[in-house]
Amino acid sequence: MGRAGLTAERVVGAAAELADEAGVDGVTVSALARRFGVKDASLYSHIRSLRDLRVRVALRANAELADRLEAAVAGRAGRDALAAFADAYRAYALAHPGRYAAAQMPLTADDVAGLETDTRCGELVYAVLRAYGLAEPDLTDAARLLRGTFHGFVTLESAGGFQHPRATGASWAAAVEALHAALVNWPRAG
Repeated sequence: MGRAGLTAERVVGAAAELADEAGVDGVTVSALARRFGVKDASLYSHIRSLRDLRVRVALRANAELADRLEAAVAGRAGRDALAAFADAYRAYALAHPGRYAAAQMPLTADDVAGLETDTRCGELVYAVLRAYGLAEPDLTDAARLLRGTFHGFVTLESAGGFQHPRATGASWAAAVEALHAALVNWPRAG
């Protein structure tokens, strides 16, 4: 442990905060070292590389998002679970834009080698969808529809892409209702 009391946990936590402030591309070893008042080299006893640091931020963000989604859908099913999942997803993405962006990074097996990964986000999507009676391949198709809709909406919203005077919250609620209707009436494969 260095004189700044650095640990891998503290370094990743500070990188996650920096991501929310400056974006994922703003997370650099130099920027993080300045935050701690240490030289860049001091961080390399806690991370392997800049890519490793960003991967760890992505994994942390996925775990945080999963915690929120899990709490939101607990004890719910069908439309209620879908709406709770959607609202928790949107709230996290808007509150933590840098972490959310990091969570979208494609990760390789090499990236996560030796690191604890969390697959709960995907599992929760499938759990919500099973209440609609979907099975493969419809389950995967529906999961992709949800992710595409949620991600597209929050990405545009975060970037100020919705300039119409109608409140974005009202559009979000309408989108969730439309997704519910689509899931109830899903065209079954085969």
